[in-house]
Amino acid sequence: MAVSLYENPDLKRERQSCHFDKDEITYLIDGGVEKTKYRRELVQYILSDPDLKDPVPIEYLSHYERYGAELKKACLLVQKMRKPVPSVGNYETLRERQKNGKPLDIGVGPAAVILKEGNALGLHFVMFMPALMGQASVEQQQKWLPRALNLELIGTYAQTELGHGTFLRGLETKATYDPDTKEFVLETPSLSAYKWWPGGLGKTANYAVVMAQLYTKGKCEGIHPFLVQLRDENTHEPLPGISVGEIGPKLGLNSNDNGYLGFDQVRIPRDQLLMKHSQVLEDGTYVKPKNTKLGYATMVYVRVFIVQDMASVLRRAVTIATRYSCVRHQSELKPGEPEPQILDYKAQQNKLFPALAASFAFHFAAENLWNLYHVATENIGKGDLQMLPDLHGMSCAMKALSTSETANFVETLRQSCGGHGYMVCSGFPRLYGVATASETYEGENTVLWLQVARYLIKTRMDNAGGKSVAYLIDTKLPDNKPGDLGLDSIINLFQRVASGYVDLAMKELEGYSRQGKALHDAWNQSAVQLIKAAQAHARYLVADCFVRCVREGKFSGPVRSILNELCEFLLIYWLVERSGDFFMFAELKAQQLIELQSKYMELLGTIRTYAVNLVDAFDIRDEALGSVLGCWDGNAYQRLFDEASKSPLNKSTVHRESFEKYLKPLMQSNL
Repeated sequence: MAVSLYENPDLKRERQSCHFDKDEITYLIDGGVEKTKYRRELVQYILSDPDLKDPVPIEYLSHYERYGAELKKACLLVQKMRKPVPSVGNYETLRERQKNGKPLDIGVGPAAVILKEGNALGLHFVMFMPALMGQASVEQQQKWLPRALNLELIGTYAQTELGHGTFLRGLETKATYDPDTKEFVLETPSLSAYKWWPGGLGKTANYAVVMAQLYTKGKCEGIHPFLVQLRDENTHEPLPGISVGEIGPKLGLNSNDNGYLGFDQVRIPRDQLLMKHSQVLEDGTYVKPKNTKLGYATMVYVRVFIVQDMASVLRRAVTIATRYSCVRHQSELKPGEPEPQILDYKAQQNKLFPALAASFAFHFAAENLWNLYHVATENIGKGDLQMLPDLHGMSCAMKALSTSETANFVETLRQSCGGHGYMVCSGFPRLYGVATASETYEGENTVLWLQVARYLIKTRMDNAGGKSVAYLIDTKLPDNKPGDLGLDSIINLFQRVASGYVDLAMKELEGYSRQGKALHDAWNQSAVQLIKAAQAHARYLVADCFVRCVREGKFSGPVRSILNELCEFLLIYWLVERSGDFFMFAELKAQQLIELQSKYMELLGTIRTYAVNLVDAFDIRDEALGSVLGCWDGNAYQRLFDEASKSPLNKSTVHRESFEKYLKPLMQSNL
């Protein structure tokens, strides 16, 4: 942890009373002792390089300057990570990972330490290379992956268009096969067909995996991925027929040069259709994939990553808010006594601790989803596609729930820090930008909820589905036992709510059907209940996963006790916030709700005793946290003042030009 000559006495007192092994929590999050050693060494290796430090805070740079400054660091980071790093135990060094053909981590972990506003190279690692690995044939991978790994070519993933996003069948970009030249002709038929949003597309990428409607022999065969060169590899100028640019400033992630892309009769070789699952033969004959959903693999991969990222965002946000709440004193809790730490106020604890608990819930959910993803992809490689629908449904549910909850929690945590939380240097605006962006990219959440609902309804109707929906298949749910409010009973309540909402949505669909409405009209009319069913299902999955992971994990007594308390706390929080659902579907009694609320208040006090030490166990370096409010030493006010002094407006006591031209004449105009 960071070393400081100063340590806030309130934080110091909290840390002296720690009753658990912080390293055990750190190892849990990292995935083991060796991985923690590796991460710490890697972070130190990055932060020790003066070329990766900002000479001027990026907030004071123009949009143009910010892109250049952050791209410089991203490129230096790639080069730095290719050099040998001192070996840590038996864990792979970066050079060994490269030698073994494994993707480098730059798009995810290490970049976040120094690139606070996004990473122009991020999509190359997070989407472009996974798309090649998941969609390209073995021969295509042998041709393109080594060059992608070496960054001889830099790619992005171009799917979303100006007029269409999550609805893939509506994409307009066309790729028409010409058997005479054995080429595909790419065309953007309208303004709404321009690719819009891909990260790195504006100025950085020179290649893209482009999703387009495949036409051959006069027939549209649907959306397929094509590898397309966008820029000359030497000059970086756009190739003929390519219209490409950047879309401008956004709410956050402004170092990502999100871009637009259009095609005017651009020809590419036939073998640049990614042909792992489907092919177009030289004469134009189309060879169908074994399963039309095989193309979901890249999207599922990214959604798994997003759930992991949301757990990370929550850890950073709750670290900032908890430490600041410890050092901030305000108002009178008891008349005549000194101002207490705001962390002692129950209202403040109610803002902080649900997010703290949720950070663990989403961590466990992401780990579970990641393991399922690997099993499913291994099975797909053997021709077994049985897990694919369930994995797709789970990834949609987890992505939508984790991003919406994280965005809400981050905003609540920002508010918990008062006015200071509104400053960019607090770290919250960046974290909020990441969380809210995640709600819409890789599947807008409302659309994902409806996809989950479709899977739930199909399961209920067919009486068949994967493990995540087993409770909907020929299963009599256990009764709610009066007086029993243990974790098993609470999980039972979540399951009953999810099942109840599915049944309610089905009744609505059937009712509209009996009125003679077409299925699509009935679906639209029932959308609100369908979304609620999907959300209840997602909460049940996360709650059940949290309980199982706490019970089955190998933890010391104190850590198991903490995790069990956080698990119970989050489940009660979700239940109380949606008590109407539990009264309606789970036969929750008023007395039970009163008891649960009482337990919730008790747990607030319990979590208060170890909250500071728990966020310390997240082991986030100050440089990676990026917050003057959440630094390890707790010297928030001095850091706030020091940060203010960096403003270019403070380089002189008077902004002379504007004063003489505008302000002074106004003051002397005798209005």
